Amino acid sequence: MAESFPIEALPRPTLLAPAARHARLAEATPLVLAAVAGEEDPIVVQTTLACLLFHTFAQTNWCGFYRRVGPELLAVGPYQGTLGCLRIPFSRGVCGAAARERRTQLVPDVHAFADHIACDSASRSELVVPVLDADGVRAVLDLDSPLPDGFSEHEARALEALVAQAFAHARW
Repeated sequence: MAESFPIEALPRPTLLAPAARHARLAEATPLVLAAVAGEEDPIVVQTTLACLLFHTFAQTNWCGFYRRVGPELLAVGPYQGTLGCLRIPFSRGVCGAAARERRTQLVPDVHAFADHIACDSASRSELVVPVLDADGVRAVLDLDSPLPDGFSEHEARALEALVAQAFAHARW
């Protein structure tokens, strides 16, 4: 994959300075969007984003999706990294909060987040972006880092825009 995705591979976990991370994401975003342009299958989009964003965010130990599979239930979807939780109710954890509240959750220290679910005990920070359409929450994009303060507000906003564009043609 690295041969066709020209973002420099970095050792994991590498927490670059915020400006360097933002520049890396800005460079990757048009490449990621080009890879899924016009794609209608949401699983294809999720799989591609999980792969390319895991490569882009060198500070992560997990990057992927939890899909809505019931009225208030998420199930693990395509991802890269360590083993994910299989199912997460909307009432629990950072992913559940993102789905329940329909808004991005940026958590600099997961140990300070009430009701955090430790799918991987090494995770220290988390960023979760809901995937929304007219029918509500379809999935959440979840990024975990074994480093505290692994994600920024800028990255949260950039991923919200990327997710909206990437799933624009999805047929759920």
